[in-house]
Amino acid sequence: MEIFKQFIFSFMSTIGFAVLFNSPKNSVIYAGLVGAIGWMLYYITFMATNNYVAATFLGALTVGLLGEALARKNKKPATLYITAGIIPLVPGAGAYYTMLHLIENDFSSAAAKGVETLFIAAAISTGIIISSIFSKSIKRVRQKD
Repeated sequence: MEIFKQFIFSFMSTIGFAVLFNSPKNSVIYAGLVGAIGWMLYYITFMATNNYVAATFLGALTVGLLGEALARKNKKPATLYITAGIIPLVPGAGAYYTMLHLIENDFSSAAAKGVETLFIAAAISTGIIISSIFSKSIKRVRQKD
């Protein structure tokens, strides 16, 4: 039941941001699916490994690969799917708690949470970059044939 709830909430939040970003109406559901599937892989990986960074990397890689695949299928830019789909993975709470610890003069907790947040952000960008490189390399191979 918890997995189903996680899927629904991530799907709805991704759709909300897709609408906020003025995505075309026929791309909103696809963006929601991309975000929900990426979040589900994150959630399952985190439950198995208890590692935020690795789970975020796999979720972002999934979002990137699905976004690139849907972009080719629907003949639309991949950013329509990736931008909204990555929202559930963004470490907003980590940044908030980093600032909270700084305001409370708890510098060791702020440093620990800040470094974790930076690693999560780096995992997101690395996952998207790797998926983009993978997609472009497949495109080059297909053009040579």
